[in-house]
Amino acid sequence: MKLLRVGTAGAERPALLDQDGATLRDLSGLVADIDGALLADAAALDRIRAAADAGELPVLDATGLRVGPPVGRVGKVVCIGLNYHDHAAETGAAAPAEPVVFLKAADTVVGPDDTVLVPRGSRKTDWEVELAVVVGRTARYIEPDEDPLSYVAGYAVAHDVSEREFQIERGGTWDKGKNCETFNPFGPWLVTADEVPDPQALGLRLWVNGELKQSGTTADQIFPVAEVVRYLSRFMTLHPGDVINTGTPAGVAMGQPEPKPFLRAGDVVELEIDGLGRQRQELKDA
Repeated sequence: MKLLRVGTAGAERPALLDQDGATLRDLSGLVADIDGALLADAAALDRIRAAADAGELPVLDATGLRVGPPVGRVGKVVCIGLNYHDHAAETGAAAPAEPVVFLKAADTVVGPDDTVLVPRGSRKTDWEVELAVVVGRTARYIEPDEDPLSYVAGYAVAHDVSEREFQIERGGTWDKGKNCETFNPFGPWLVTADEVPDPQALGLRLWVNGELKQSGTTADQIFPVAEVVRYLSRFMTLHPGDVINTGTPAGVAMGQPEPKPFLRAGDVVELEIDGLGRQRQELKDA
């Protein structure tokens, strides 16, 4: 299933994208929201599937309808840095021996086509297309004989917008360059895990002002999704509705020759992942 949330920010309603890839179906008569509570409730998800298969869900008029983040009330956004061989190489970094972990606040999450704000004083706002993993059941200390992917509710597109000067040159951790407002466009859909048989076989692409900047594949991840989920469960509890951004392939502005083409107000960024949909953001000054 492709689950999404539509409507004005803070007042989104749950919906489903029909198998035709164009028709929206209203889920508000079945569930209150697409959130961690729903994703952990297998019976509720089965009711949605049954209603969709039976053609019982009313059609939503998509005209002028904003698409919000596909998961409401995200608990935390856990991010993996330097997780593609080609991206580590372009930044001059050695491939990490263990996953590089940092957090983004949940309030950085916005809809896939919402405006991205360039922070005040920013000179190095950068782009990063990423595969987002959404947790479907509580994961803590996943055992070696368990399948980490069984804890995954689904997958989505994430844009890990980053301010490189704040991240790297201002001391301390990466958090200052990762947590500016609007720095995590997310969606358009949550594609349930049953529709993504191999998360290591997905193409990722990103364009700036129509020019292709990133074109990679999750097959190039240093730490694949299953390993990331298992690893994180050793250091924190993953709850239903938590989001894991799994890193970006090569092609970011930071890895380009001088003068590096960092983002400015007026730029348009578009990004997509095979089967998971497409985003488009216009940038404005904060």
